Amino acid sequence: MIKLMSRQCILGVLVALLSACAIGPQPLPDDPAYAPVIPAATEIPKPNSGGIYRPNFSVALFEDRRAMRVGDIIAVILSERTQSSKTADTEISKENAISMDAGTVLGVVPSLGDYNLQTAINQNRELIGEASSDQSNSLSGSIAVTVSEILPNGLMVVRGEKWMTFNRGEEFIRIRGLIRPEDVQPDNTILSTRLADARITYSGTGDLADANKQGWASRFFNSQYWPF
Repeated sequence: MIKLMSRQCILGVLVALLSACAIGPQPLPDDPAYAPVIPAATEIPKPNSGGIYRPNFSVALFEDRRAMRVGDIIAVILSERTQSSKTADTEISKENAISMDAGTVLGVVPSLGDYNLQTAINQNRELIGEASSDQSNSLSGSIAVTVSEILPNGLMVVRGEKWMTFNRGEEFIRIRGLIRPEDVQPDNTILSTRLADARITYSGTGDLADANKQGWASRFFNSQYWPF
């Protein structure tokens, strides 16, 4: 029974260790969630000598070339800046004092051998905590995305990714979000701050990215599973 409990304790510790130190899959190019949508090829209609209009053939005489259909390309200008600051101070103190006087019996303090019954207890508790956090991020550049879907209310779903390969690894940018057709500029650009429900990811892989990561042991000792 004791051996079984020991094995269960060891198994529990190993599960907590693996769950705290699990490494997710490395991102790879050509993720289907960010792949461009290629519209179906339009069949060229047969020649019609009766007029200039042809069915199922776009004739845009009075409209610009702004993106408005599935598969069109839009350049997203990255202009993201965030800054946050937080400070917290906590101080708790508590003092307890208990004193019990056993009194006297016939002028003698009651005792048990070498110990008397008089008791005095003093207890002090003190907790002082201080935390400070200051974070600032900035992201600039541009990335071309494609329109993957047109919603019934006219909003366009865009998505795309850009991978750059260097001698020490790769860096990538991924974007998904919703945009309004009227926010698209005549040159088919839009600010990233105009994206609704935006998902912007900037990260990298390779030697430089691995050098900035903690080892599995450090992640465990800094995780919530370490009890001390």
